[in-house]
Amino acid sequence: MKPLSAKLLRLLLAGALSGVSVVSWADTLERVRSSHTLTLGYLPGSAPFSALNGDTVEGYAIDLCLKISERVKSELQQPALQVRFQPVEITQAVAAVSSGKVDILCTPTPQTLERRKAVSFSLPVYTAGLSAVVRKQSPEPLLKALNGEVAHDGPTWRATVNRGLAKQTYAVLAGSATQQWVGEQMRLLGVIATLVSVKSNEEGVRRVAEGGADAFFADRILLKTHIASGYPDGSLLLLDRIYEYAPVSLMIARGDDDFRLLVDTVLSEMYRSGEIEQAYVKYLDGVSDTARRLFKVYALP
Repeated sequence: MKPLSAKLLRLLLAGALSGVSVVSWADTLERVRSSHTLTLGYLPGSAPFSALNGDTVEGYAIDLCLKISERVKSELQQPALQVRFQPVEITQAVAAVSSGKVDILCTPTPQTLERRKAVSFSLPVYTAGLSAVVRKQSPEPLLKALNGEVAHDGPTWRATVNRGLAKQTYAVLAGSATQQWVGEQMRLLGVIATLVSVKSNEEGVRRVAEGGADAFFADRILLKTHIASGYPDGSLLLLDRIYEYAPVSLMIARGDDDFRLLVDTVLSEMYRSGEIEQAYVKYLDGVSDTARRLFKVYALP
């Protein structure tokens, strides 16, 4: 019988002392080595980051994960290692990673303290900007309020904003950080409105187009992609305003420093070599000067 490694012995002892079972994802590389398979999770319908196009999974973050998979093959000396794509719903994303169902969630995701209780994250791979899509013929008070302009003359700013935002229906992606943010803003402003959750970005944009929601909040480039592909008639309007910025990362197993180091090493090398800039040009409409400055911040030496 092959002796247990020191690392596995420590994990078993820690689990026994704490009363918590040792889960299978504690050593991602060993699991991948044994199964001869690297499983890449992704959120369908999240173009240009991850999407299923026919039988092919593609997108900006998919390219990053495929680059990581090449390093895993080299690290494990398994050039024939199978790379498998697994679609995941956003509400199940954390569980999919924490249980070992997927080794990486390739759709970039914002870090939150709640998520970090169960999973870990790579270096940031993109800076998301929260925006909103509305119907082009939306009422002027709503458009002004969402754009941060004064909706009506009046002595009280909160009341002024509320007259533009109240009695509307807002859609957000279920289980997303955006859902929490929009709900908190409504509470802080005292806005009386309806907040509905949708299962996909496509559904959120469609609800606005069909009149089931007055605005759908999501990352700006996601919204831009869905509008361009599904509603080229100009019936929908992507607001110029960006409400919040958030660095987003690849989700990986918690407590696995070796695998996280491998992932972050590959991403840092891609930042320094210019490969990530090439991916930006291919999928994300090019690179701004701000993004280039952030590349230097995100990459580790």
